[in-house]
Amino acid sequence: MTPVPISKQILGIVGWLAITFIAAAIGGAGSINAGSFYKQLMLPEWAPPSWLFGPVWTALYALMGISAWLVWRVDGIFAARAALTLFLIQLALNALWSWVFFAWHLGGLAFANILLLWILIVTTLIAFWRIRVLAGALLVPYLLWVSFASALNYTIWQLNPQILG
Repeated sequence: MTPVPISKQILGIVGWLAITFIAAAIGGAGSINAGSFYKQLMLPEWAPPSWLFGPVWTALYALMGISAWLVWRVDGIFAARAALTLFLIQLALNALWSWVFFAWHLGGLAFANILLLWILIVTTLIAFWRIRVLAGALLVPYLLWVSFASALNYTIWQLNPQILG
């Protein structure tokens, strides 16, 4: 492997972070009214306050972007095509979930979406781990949060059938 010039490294990390945060912005557009909607829902006792989601997701998106960059650094876009494609697909599903749950109020479809997202995160994590252990490890907090979010999605859906169908 030949060393990649620092200018290309900087462009790479900026690019992967930009892609990741663009997905976050797309999801954010779907959850523009999430705070007020979340307050209208019956929530389990273990549900976090609405203000916690923004900081947690910001940190997770940063870790995701760094993780993708680390994979890209090792093998480049073409050699790591399968792993990075998985990353992009799960990123799209991640953005879609906010629209399904917060904008369209489809609790069951959101739950199906998050389960598929969870499977893709596991698959991406394994693919990244095989290329660079640190890249896979950086996705572990994301997997844990989405595991928690899956249980929360299901519970809120069950507690609010009149709102989330």
